[in-house]
Amino acid sequence: MFQAKRVYEPPASEDGYRVLIDRLWPRGVSKDAAAVDLWLKEIAPSTELRKWFGHDPARWEGFAGRYRDELREADRAAAFEALQALGQEHDVVTLLFATKEFEQSHAVLLLAALDAR
Repeated sequence: MFQAKRVYEPPASEDGYRVLIDRLWPRGVSKDAAAVDLWLKEIAPSTELRKWFGHDPARWEGFAGRYRDELREADRAAAFEALQALGQEHDVVTLLFATKEFEQSHAVLLLAALDAR
């Protein structure tokens, strides 16, 4: 089972295996406090896409489509397969992200892609 939560929330036993899915390390969070098992930055949106989006709600649909396209590129496809394998190895895999807005984040798109496969 995959789930997602902000990396700023305290780790919990029900998180299972914790995977940071952001390209940049979250500000103000130590590695110990984050309790990350794996930092899979290859699965994050490209720097160019992230900067273009800028968390502008008016660009959400464009961001979502472009990120889905990026997930099919070779480096992200390999990272996606690795994430799927982790889902088979662990009962729970928690995707960690830093943004405040879950509903307009790559985390929600990634969860949907994992659920679809």
